[in-house]
Amino acid sequence: MSETTLTGGALPITIRDATKSYGAVFALDNVDLDVRSGEFMTLLGPSGSGKTTLLMVLAGFTRPDYGSVKFGEREIVRTPPHKRDVGMVFQNYALFPHMSVAANVAFPLKLRGVSKQEMVERTEQALETVQLAGYGERRIDQLSGGQRQRVALARAIVFEPRILLMDEPLSALDKKLREQMQIELRRLHDKLGMTTVYVTHDQREALTMSDRIAVINHGRVMQLGTPEEIYERPANRFVADFIGESTFLPVTVQQGVARFGDQSLKVAQMPEAGEDLLLMLRPERLQLITNDSEAADGEANRFEARVREMVYQGDSFLMYTVLENGTEISLRGMTRRDTVSTLPAIGDVIQLALHRDDTVLISAEEP
Repeated sequence: MSETTLTGGALPITIRDATKSYGAVFALDNVDLDVRSGEFMTLLGPSGSGKTTLLMVLAGFTRPDYGSVKFGEREIVRTPPHKRDVGMVFQNYALFPHMSVAANVAFPLKLRGVSKQEMVERTEQALETVQLAGYGERRIDQLSGGQRQRVALARAIVFEPRILLMDEPLSALDKKLREQMQIELRRLHDKLGMTTVYVTHDQREALTMSDRIAVINHGRVMQLGTPEEIYERPANRFVADFIGESTFLPVTVQQGVARFGDQSLKVAQMPEAGEDLLLMLRPERLQLITNDSEAADGEANRFEARVREMVYQGDSFLMYTVLENGTEISLRGMTRRDTVSTLPAIGDVIQLALHRDDTVLISAEEP
């Protein structure tokens, strides 16, 4: 398997006005999206958002009602799946249980009329790439979930496709193995260099693996950006609520000053006045004020709250608090000995700080 060939052969993907409806429901609603050559792009969204429909359009299993999809300069909307030169890893792996591991991996080569000797060599190389060297003669039912996932991946890359499509390939794995496979998949992508489009509903998985993320809802791209851009500066409430944990407080802007109730806020980036805005509070960005130096921080916004509940989560804790106006906000901290020893009791009134740079205002309007 030629690493150089894969790297040099990666293709960009250009999607314009892709639309697919089922009755009155739009699975895709005039989607525009550019995937760069060699990029790891994740389509992220809740169930029914349209992310899998978009992947199936790329794979050729679903044809849009209208719109354009190009691989490089080639329009492929009417091209059948087997002529698109894409590797595909399905959610359930879609392996042949009556075939050996090697036969499963070699199947795409057999369909392409590759010689027997070359088929053996490329199959062995693909299995070695996914760390399954020596597993060729095993049956599929003799493999663990993680090993089956690797076989499906080897089958998808064995014919050196220029584009790799993956539909929630890790969803059947337990948490620990899933997290290990995220890192392995990302390393394999970097090694092979092919353009990868990956579908998931798991926010942390998307943040861990992606060059860029397209957050999709109601068949539309809500935001496209790097993991850091999506998390730190969400475009709207849907993105902020879907990526990570957030609480939202209503904010008004008057004469260039943002206010929550009677309290003026220090904000790193002020949006235009007149827009309905929300203050996004992420639990890990809030800080419990426990000494004079923290209380004196002039770059922080302060909130008074009463502790309602504490939840122990092993490496971290969640402290649920209630503001004076009745809004519940939560604070997340690490369970270090020095931190736990200073935690307040249920019912205590506390001061919370949010640094100016973490004070993010987003639009309250539904996209």
